Order: sequence, then structure tokens, then C-alpha cells
Amino acid sequence: MASDIPRRPGIGAGLLVAIGAAFSFGMSGAWARGLIDAGWTPGAAVTARVWVAAIVLLIPTLIALRGRWAAVRRHAGMIVAYGLLAVTATQLCYFQAVAVMDVGIALLIEYTAPVAVVLWLWMRRGERPSARSILGAVVAFAGLVLMLDIVTGAHANVAGILWALAAMVGAATYFLLSGRGDTGLPPIALAGLGLLLGAIGLTVAGAVGVLPMRWAFGDVAYRFGAVPWFVPVLAIGVLATALAYVLGIASTRMLGSRLASFVALAEVVAAMLFGWMLLGQLPDLLQALGGVLVLIGVIVVKLGEPAAPEFVEPLPEPLSDSAV
Repeated sequence: MASDIPRRPGIGAGLLVAIGAAFSFGMSGAWARGLIDAGWTPGAAVTARVWVAAIVLLIPTLIALRGRWAAVRRHAGMIVAYGLLAVTATQLCYFQAVAVMDVGIALLIEYTAPVAVVLWLWMRRGERPSARSILGAVVAFAGLVLMLDIVTGAHANVAGILWALAAMVGAATYFLLSGRGDTGLPPIALAGLGLLLGAIGLTVAGAVGVLPMRWAFGDVAYRFGAVPWFVPVLAIGVLATALAYVLGIASTRMLGSRLASFVALAEVVAAMLFGWMLLGQLPDLLQALGGVLVLIGVIVVKLGEPAAPEFVEPLPEPLSDSAV
């Protein structure tokens, strides 16, 4: 993950990395719920999460960028877009949506990002989705509807829907930018730079009052017992963010933006699993059926993927800059 020289991994390896990313991302909600119940605001929790991840990845990022600073300068705009849109805007807009609408509907709208990725690749690059891909998208979307339990008639308002749609745009940006393998930036470096920019952006949003910030430093209660506040903060920052973003970028480059974005729907399954393990929350029968539909949808999308073009390894980039 510190190297950007393309390999030709099997599809199985890419799927394993993508599922690992989804499960890493998926544990964040359960850990964060404990912090929020203990008195933290969502903005404070997500800002701590991103700062911990940025600090953890700082040294590996600098090591991975040895001799690649020209690539950083050349793709500075893309890096800024990744940090501000794929990290900061996604987190900020999602929590703004949750503040005024039901969590299930907000998450469902954000998770329409894979559909946005398919439409973008179609309109921008002319990559028309196959009938199987469209069918897979519909099946996965139906599964999410069941898993998020919104068929019972949850309420939403226009402001919340707009915030959630903005979060969806940020999530789609994450998949599209993560899939760019022509930048000369190793996955771990793109994750580290993006998280650092995202942490700064969230901090600024909190400082100007856009994102409410409140912390509490007592013990945090979970199903297995109470732990010091820094335990969930480290779990969210290291496992659910630093590791998750690196695996997510690597898997997107291995699978492509479209397929990786659909495999990432497994994050919802992971979130429910960790919700049961840490908080004692169990899905009902409809939610379990929804999980099955999501997995079926991912498989159908894969069957609809076009054949990968033959790989031509590019010449290595000259090391024109001094090492860090």
C-alpha cells in the first residue's frame, strides 16, 4: 500500500481488501454512539476520529512520499478535493442531516452514492452500465431500504434531505478519487494527506460554530462494560479511520470505482454486527433479509462489470525531488 506501481491482483484479493475496509468503517458508528451517549457531540467525535487517523498516518505518509513530491504538487487540486469533499464534507453534511432527520433515512440517502458513481461514469466517460449492473443496483438499494428499517414510515424534512444529498456527493467523490491509479500517489499517502486536510477542515468548522463541539472525559459504557474515553477514540481513529481509508483506497484501485462502491455497502452489514457486539442492538427479520439482498446486489453488479483491459505497466516516475 506504500507503493503505487500497479500489480495485477486477483479479484478475490481486491474483494477481501474491500470487505476489510467496509468492516473497518462499519465499526465507527457503534464506538461513536458510546461517546455520544456519554456527552460528546457528533462533531466532536468525528473531529477526534479524523485527527487521530491523520496523526497515525503522518509518518507512513511522509515515508511513502519519498521522491514523489512532484506528484503531490501536480495533483494538489485532487488532494484538496479529496480532503475537503471526500472526508470533511461527507462527515460534516451527514451529521448535519442527522441533526434534523431520522438517522436511517439520512444514511440511506448517503448510500445512494454507488448509483451516483455509475451515473457519473456513464455521463462523464461514456461507461454505460450493463443491464446486470442496473439490476444489481436496484437489488442492493432495496436491501438497504429493508436494512435501514425506513419502511415503517420515518419522517424527514427538506433541509435534512439536502444535507444528506450533499453527504452522498462527498461519498461518491471518495470512490471516484480513490480509484485514480494514475496520480503517482500511494494509497497510504492519499489517505494521510486527505485525512490531515479533513481534520483541519473539521476543526475550522468547529471553531467558527458551524459544527457544535462538546467533549466529556468520563468512562464510556458498552455492552461488555465501561472503558476510559480514549479507548473508543483510539478505536475509531486507528481502526475505523486510518486503516479503513487505506484499505478503501487500495481496494478501489484494485476493483475500480463502480464495483468498490457497491462492495462498500457491506459497511451497513458491519455496522449492524458491531452494533450488536458493542451495544446489544440486533437487526429484525426484515433487516436480515435486507443484508442478504445487499450481498446479492453486489454479486450481480460484479457479473455486469465489463472485462478488464490488458494491463501495461508504466515506466517508473523519476525521483527528481529529494527524499524526506
